[in-house]
Amino acid sequence: MASPKAYRPNIVAFFCRWCSYGAADLAGSLRLRYPVDIRIIRVPCSGSMSPQYLLYALMQGADGVWVSGCHPGDCHYRIGNMHARRRLTLLHNLLDYVGIEQQRLLFTWIAASEAHKLQKEAEDFVAAVSALGPARRLVKTLETCAI
Repeated sequence: MASPKAYRPNIVAFFCRWCSYGAADLAGSLRLRYPVDIRIIRVPCSGSMSPQYLLYALMQGADGVWVSGCHPGDCHYRIGNMHARRRLTLLHNLLDYVGIEQQRLLFTWIAASEAHKLQKEAEDFVAAVSALGPARRLVKTLETCAI
């Protein structure tokens, strides 16, 4: 008898090419294990992330979205990470307003040398999203389109 398939969250991560993506690369070089449920997309700067991209990821079936950039003062574009923090704070409020759990959106600052921090954040975020279950509030299906 086949066992029911265990739920695995689908997480999209947008990582700054200068810092967080470097940390993910270093984690791979150090052979650190982190959950395979995360699909990493390299972006020029966390400040270039429009909330529209994050909402689109949720609409396309992502259960969680993770944005990570440089630490304050280390941004290669001076204040891009600070812009990202402001935008994502507003998006957190918007998600709460429309009834989507705020825990589905994570914003972190991870330097290229912090592979162990990236591993820990990845494990914690996957555990948090797994506990929430699948996100279906923004996903369009035939049933929701027919309303």
